[in-house]
Parts: sequence; C-alpha cells; structure tokens
Amino acid sequence: MSAMNHERFGLFAASEQVKSYLLTRGLSYAYIVGMADLLGTFEQAVLLAILRLGDDAYGRAILRQVQVLLTRSVVAGAVYTTLDRLEQRGFVASKLAPGTAIRGGRARRYYMIAAAGNRVLADAQKTLAKMWQGVKLPAAVKS
Repeated sequence: MSAMNHERFGLFAASEQVKSYLLTRGLSYAYIVGMADLLGTFEQAVLLAILRLGDDAYGRAILRQVQVLLTRSVVAGAVYTTLDRLEQRGFVASKLAPGTAIRGGRARRYYMIAAAGNRVLADAQKTLAKMWQGVKLPAAVKS
C-alpha cells in the first residue's frame, strides 16, 4: 500500500521522516493513529478508581481502590506518578482542599475525571470489546 493510500484511509500515523525511511526500503508503517492516547491497564485502573470514588477520590483512597480493582499490592508512588501523568494529558483534573485538624493542617488533593478522560476510557472499553469479540477462552492450544 502506498503512502498516499495510508494517508487516504487515515489508519496510520508516523513522522514524515519515519514514513520516508520505511517507504524507501519497501517497508510499510502500521501503527494506529492515537496510539499515544491509548491507556495501559494501570492507567485504566486509576481512572476507574476515580470514577468509583466520585467526590471522595483523593490519593490514598485511589491507591486502595486500585489495589482492590487489580487484586494486588500497589506502590503509592506508582499511583501518584500516574495521576500526575493523567493530569498532564488532560484526562483528570485536581483541586486542593483546605487542611483539617485531623490531618495536622495538611491539604488533601482531590481528583476528578475530565471530559477527555471519559472519552479515552470509553475508547479503551470499545477497543477491548472489539479485540475480544469472537474469542472464547480457554483457547485451544496446538502443541
């Protein structure tokens, strides 16, 4: 398929330099547009934890909910790093609530799903459903 066909169908994306390199060697490029917007399992778990927690979605509560969703122990730093990355990508927003006496005056950061986060979660759900369509487990294994 020529570069023109790739562009026409809008199925593939690559930098012009990469396209040129591959096409001059008779190779094709085949990664899907929006690949950078696809969510990994952990990112999905964090976003789903925020959705499940609603107005109570703050760091430690999100951490506990992610551990429940994934049924495994999770390091707090992984959740906080993921929250920062999701916020930078515009998938979540956060607000700092005033500190309380119980917390020694420390503020608490609350997270909420942004519109883009809802869209990317819906896309991830559709993509997974499409990938699993017609697959029955356990699959027959040829030896």
